[in-house]
Amino acid sequence: MDNQTFTLEDLKRILREGAGADESVDFDGDILDTEFEDLGYESLALLETCGRIEREYAITLDDSVVGEVRTPRRMVEVVNEHLGQTAPA
Repeated sequence: MDNQTFTLEDLKRILREGAGADESVDFDGDILDTEFEDLGYESLALLETCGRIEREYAITLDDSVVGEVRTPRRMVEVVNEHLGQTAPA
């Protein structure tokens, strides 16, 4: 896989595996623009999620990502930006 892409499905899987999902959260709905806080994920859960993403995708996310990324859409964008930066030339 030369061109690795991080998708919403990847994020959902990592959220479920890492912090566990609040049973009232409907991950099958359109959650792209729903704030993580509204999905039941506070900063500690997002920190764990970022750590899992870093390990799985071999990237390094700035510490500010946890504070600045508020929606799944933005998380997917940030991870893909990092994947693009680390791609071999």
